[in-house]
Amino acid sequence: MKRVTKNTTIGELLQLDPDIANVLTGIGMHCIGCPSSQRETIEQAADVHGLDADDLIEDIIGFLEA
Repeated sequence: MKRVTKNTTIGELLQLDPDIANVLTGIGMHCIGCPSSQRETIEQAADVHGLDADDLIEDIIGFLEA
């Protein structure tokens, strides 16, 4: 599996596992379908939504490893 970091884009996450969309929308990231969000990094997305990027990465990795 590709290593997920703060620099991983939302588009890359969705390519790893399209079901990650459920995790992202579940925490309020409803704009993941927007073309510009596909190039947004996890860190940028977390910042825009007032989330801690490290916590978000932990959630994402937990989901991907389940």
